[in-house]
Parts: sequence; C-alpha cells; structure tokens
Amino acid sequence: MTSLVDEQGFNQGYALTRAQQRRLGRRTEAMLAAMGAPFPQPVQILELGCGTGEVALQLAQAPNTEVLGLDRSARFIRQAAATHGAPNLRFTTADIVADLPDYPDESYDFIVGNGVLHHVQGDFDRVLPNLKRMLKPGGKLVFWEPNYLNPFIYLIFTFGWLRRMAQLEPGEMAFSPRDIKRRLGALGMARTTVQTRDFLLPNTPGWLIGTAISLGHGLERVPVVRAWAQSLFLVSVK
Repeated sequence: MTSLVDEQGFNQGYALTRAQQRRLGRRTEAMLAAMGAPFPQPVQILELGCGTGEVALQLAQAPNTEVLGLDRSARFIRQAAATHGAPNLRFTTADIVADLPDYPDESYDFIVGNGVLHHVQGDFDRVLPNLKRMLKPGGKLVFWEPNYLNPFIYLIFTFGWLRRMAQLEPGEMAFSPRDIKRRLGALGMARTTVQTRDFLLPNTPGWLIGTAISLGHGLERVPVVRAWAQSLFLVSVK
C-alpha cells in the first residue's frame, strides 16, 4: 500500500483508502467526544502533524471550532490548503520542536494529533512543556499514538531492517501505555487517561471494513486482548 512521505523521504501516513478514511473519521469522532463536543461557545483547536489535513477538516466541521493545522512538511501543507477550505480552518508549516516556543501562552482549548508525538519523544523535554504552556486552564491534550505492545507495531519499531522498510525516522519510537502516562504525569497535568483502542488497519480491504470494526469493538472489551490494540488514545487535562 502506498504511504505518504515528506521531503526527507520518511513515512508520514497512509494513502486515503476507504479503510483509512473510515479510520480517520472514527478517530476524529473520538477526539471530539473527548473534547466535549458539541461546543456551546467557540473553541480554539491546534492539530499537530496535520499532514494533508483530513482530520483538521473534520474538526472544523464541528460547530464553534477554530482549527489550525501544523505540519513541518510544506508539501503536505500545500496539499491541505489546496483541498480543504473552510472559513474556520487554517494550515501553516511549522516544526513542533523548534517553532512551538514562539506560540503564545494559554492560546488553545485543545491540542490534538494523530500519530505525531512518537516522532518527537526524544525531544519531549522541549515539546511537552510547550504544549502545557499553550493550553488554556482546563484545556486538553488529545492524541492517538501507536501502541508498542501491539505485535505488528513492536516488530516494525524494534528491528532495524523493518524500520527501514517502513521508512521510519531515526528517532521515531512507539509508546507503551505506562510510558506515555508516566511522561505526561511528570509534566504535572491534572489528569491523564490512556486507552488501548482500534484494531482497524489502514490497509484493510473495503469489503472487510465493517467486519473488522465489529470485531474490534468486541476485542476492545476483552481485558488481555485489548492491550494489543493498534493504538493508544490519550487524553490529558491541564
């Protein structure tokens, strides 16, 4: 299956198959639910690592949202701006390690992302304090991240030849639930929850999507098996 790559040739996402579109839609719905949508008054949402803008667009379709999507890839941002237009949606090129210190304090109600924090965990001592600083009081971090306990994720992140095949960045590493919760706890956030969720793979054949979703719902209710889900869904409240 074709992957989307940035200017440096690293894998930054999957092509928009039917399964990937459904997957992104379900993930955005979960984000909005965790944020407390529908919103009675305007909220400011920052999406980190927005890629070509599919999640940002869906967030902007919720009433009372103002959405800014950031990505370090100018190629992705140009495509996002060209294909996803809305009066309450903007895109800009920025590096979340180098550029976030320039963003003002307490300027966002929510900071979100789909598979972005694991790209910069080596720079967490710089990134996480900025995310907390930029959140308004009571604001939330809402992220989907790869689960290191998932057998497939474990293999491609652990063995060098598989990392190269997957076009992973040198510092890119998936999280275990305990690890990411510990890191956010050390940041001094008021409350953090981490769930293992989602068994729908982005390359699932179209005819199998419904079955995979139904099966995934069941597996997420089985205590041991759900620990092997593909992703971590984390919500951290300032």
